[in-house]
Amino acid sequence: MRKEEPGVSATLPWFSRNAAALGAVALSVGVLAGCGASSSSPGVATAPGSGTTTKAPITIGVSLSLTGASSAGGIAFDQGYRLWARDVNAGGGIMGRQVSLVILNDDSMPGQAVTNYNTLIGTDHVDLTFGPSSPAQTAPAAAVAARAGYAFIEGAGGAPSVFDAKTSAADGNVFDVSLPVADELAPFVTYIASLGSRARGMTAAFPMAADDPLADPPVRLAETKLRALGVRPVYDQAFTAGPSSAARAAAIVAREHPDIVVLGSAGVPTVAAFMKEFRLKRYRPKLFIAVAGPDQGSAFTSAVGAGNAAGMLVPGGWYPGYVNAASEKMVAEYVQGYGGRPADVNPGVAEAFSVGQIAGQAMVATGGTNNAAIIKFLHSGLTLQTVQGGALFSAQGENNGAAAFVFQWNKTGTDLQQVLPANDGASVKLISPKPAWAGSAR
Repeated sequence: MRKEEPGVSATLPWFSRNAAALGAVALSVGVLAGCGASSSSPGVATAPGSGTTTKAPITIGVSLSLTGASSAGGIAFDQGYRLWARDVNAGGGIMGRQVSLVILNDDSMPGQAVTNYNTLIGTDHVDLTFGPSSPAQTAPAAAVAARAGYAFIEGAGGAPSVFDAKTSAADGNVFDVSLPVADELAPFVTYIASLGSRARGMTAAFPMAADDPLADPPVRLAETKLRALGVRPVYDQAFTAGPSSAARAAAIVAREHPDIVVLGSAGVPTVAAFMKEFRLKRYRPKLFIAVAGPDQGSAFTSAVGAGNAAGMLVPGGWYPGYVNAASEKMVAEYVQGYGGRPADVNPGVAEAFSVGQIAGQAMVATGGTNNAAIIKFLHSGLTLQTVQGGALFSAQGENNGAAAFVFQWNKTGTDLQQVLPANDGASVKLISPKPAWAGSAR
């Protein structure tokens, strides 16, 4: 299926590869996604993907999960990419060239994503490629791009497995604009550390979706850190995919009644299954944080009910209330174009929009769409700016300039608010214990 459209400042040491840079100060490079002048001579064209100096549209190829198990993220990325392209084209394009998106549906299948990128590069000869909406597709798709010499800017491949892949290490063509997942829970661990003696003796459960590249790494690292603080684990098992397996794991956790639940969730259905089982068992943790799901806006609140969403915590590098002028503008445009409320905006929208912003800045800085030049520029050590904040890429392509936050649904379950880091001026007071469950547990 083809779619075309023109157009953590922590007090506790955190030892993953990127955490030391979480509070990095952004450096302006003076280039914007939708403006700037080209230094190339008009009227001379070269091969697609290796650079062009004509006024022909800039074609960008993407494979997204518009259907299938990962479609919620795919649709959000589709919206984010389109919002960015419309903004750019409304402003006159990039160096006078309009942006044209070529979007193929991979039906949430990694093999189809590989086929799609082979088509986009080998048949469609797009100028640039943007990343898919799932880490399962990102690593194999990046390998296709690497073989063709393409830069691969993406927003949903922050898992260690993506950066540790041989192609990423050898070719250096992958650039993830979002927060590395291993660092997501750093502010939460720092908060528990701030409790001092109260943390010692607390109990915690660490259920994880089995073999999930986004869910497992942050939970395993957080468990190690919390153990060192004196928090006693009562459950740390992985469960297979599916609501029934999640419900069985939740029932075991509920019997243990831990103070803290750190859930390595793959999305809304997993979290909803845990919440339903906890209601059935009349168990309410003091702190319940899930790595994915509660950040999905209306998709989450409609699944669990606003009253039950209240007090749920989720880590991340962006949320709809993020105090950033570019982000605020994007959120307003999203609401105008797609409806709903700001709190309904899926973070995938911001991740995709950020991919476009980074690509735009790279094109303006290098004077065109030469992929080799773009790769070199993105490895130059400059901090670029996006709706998610700073982006400073490591040699592996991880974003060392990203900041980590924890967000929480308010007492009425109608607004997602920043609560950590506690010393951040934009954070409000964290709610603990989690408010009582609402309604029945049907």
